[in-house]
Amino acid sequence: MTDASVPNGDVSWWWRQLGGTPAPRPALPGPIDVDVAIVGGGYTGLWTAYYLKRSQPDLRVVVLEQRFAGFGASGRNGGWLTNTVTGGRERYAASHGRDAAVAQQRALNDSVDEVIAVAAREGIDADIIKGGELDIARTPSQLARLRASAAGERSWPHTDVVELDAAAAAARISVEGVLGGVWHPHCARVHPAKLVAGLAAAVERLGVTIHEGTHVTEISSGRAVTDRGTVRATHVLRATEGFTADLRGEHRTWLPMNSSMIVTEPLPRSAWSAIGWQECETLGDFAHVYMYAQRTADDRIAFGGRGVPYRYGSRVDTDGSTQQRTIATLTALLRDFFPDAADVPIAHAWSGVLGVPRDWAATVGHDPATGLGWAGGYVGTGVTATNLAGRTLADLVLARDTDLVRLPWVGHRAQRWEPEPLRWLAVNAIYTAYRMADRAEASGSSDRTAWPAHVADVVAGRH
Repeated sequence: MTDASVPNGDVSWWWRQLGGTPAPRPALPGPIDVDVAIVGGGYTGLWTAYYLKRSQPDLRVVVLEQRFAGFGASGRNGGWLTNTVTGGRERYAASHGRDAAVAQQRALNDSVDEVIAVAAREGIDADIIKGGELDIARTPSQLARLRASAAGERSWPHTDVVELDAAAAAARISVEGVLGGVWHPHCARVHPAKLVAGLAAAVERLGVTIHEGTHVTEISSGRAVTDRGTVRATHVLRATEGFTADLRGEHRTWLPMNSSMIVTEPLPRSAWSAIGWQECETLGDFAHVYMYAQRTADDRIAFGGRGVPYRYGSRVDTDGSTQQRTIATLTALLRDFFPDAADVPIAHAWSGVLGVPRDWAATVGHDPATGLGWAGGYVGTGVTATNLAGRTLADLVLARDTDLVRLPWVGHRAQRWEPEPLRWLAVNAIYTAYRMADRAEASGSSDRTAWPAHVADVVAGRH
């Protein structure tokens, strides 16, 4: 099968495996009054609705979704339910103290287990296996970064990392050319669309109404303006992640970053005998333009990475289609990682957008004076962080004094992204530099990080 003939788009293979996009729920019938209006029907919005209704069943809660629940990143991601602190613990230690940073990490660890527990309680079969996360190095430079990262992780409690030599890493997952790895237990593989579809059904059972096919154009205190009427609400919560730029006044709040994935046909037993991957760990690496992968429940490899990182003017796709050159690049990298899968055809390719704040740090907040709330900016770590955000937003809306509302990401606001064309130039320069660095490191023997990566870190604000 050539790259051009690979099924492409259709939102994602995850949805395609479930029989295609779900039957649409009714759109907003006209102007209504509610207690809480949640804009966005992905993980963030649905988790928030779930915890609000479980805490206060008589609360009138609606979810407003432009397409269908799980249309965005929630139904397209790599299926990593992991404990990453988006933006890094050091940021919170500097702003709130070390104890606050430790609390943020512990809360995310707990969130991994909370998602698993809710799935079990609600009867959501999302192919969840908690096999941990394995990140590997394949060049001397990557290995040096891996060792530095592992040492840094060990300096914090609740990270529980285990550094592995080449043989131990390959014993878990036999990646061609692996030089070392680091593993931690706080991660589970999930099927993203099964999780979001099950969560949407769970919130409906609690009495939440999800209005699909309803485009919210503007949010302000006490109201969400849609193409089908205005929703008046005491609380209006923004949960739009990579699609935030479409809202009036929010064009430069978060940048919609593109990420792309491919998935193979099922691998034969002989290939799995060679590769291993028996514990279903999620797999990543220490490249600058990093990859991410999982072994699916039906023995495929789902493999992702950055393609074209950003579209001018914060434009987003409509159906998940990705560029042919991105499919070719990801396919070549997958087969370089796993020569035993070289003859296995690619079954599907797709892409999606994730929300990136200017400082690369996720946030959740609520203003009791206006009733406006928000959560997002997960930079690809949202499968877990959305659950923590949903529980936190629920506590904020209900004015509960809990440990969650005192976490250091609550109320954080990043500066806005630069206007065009500076935004487009900056993002493309960042990823051009990272790719240059990866090429230089792959062709050399030095364990030093290539200089273009340092330049990219400065431009990105990640230094």
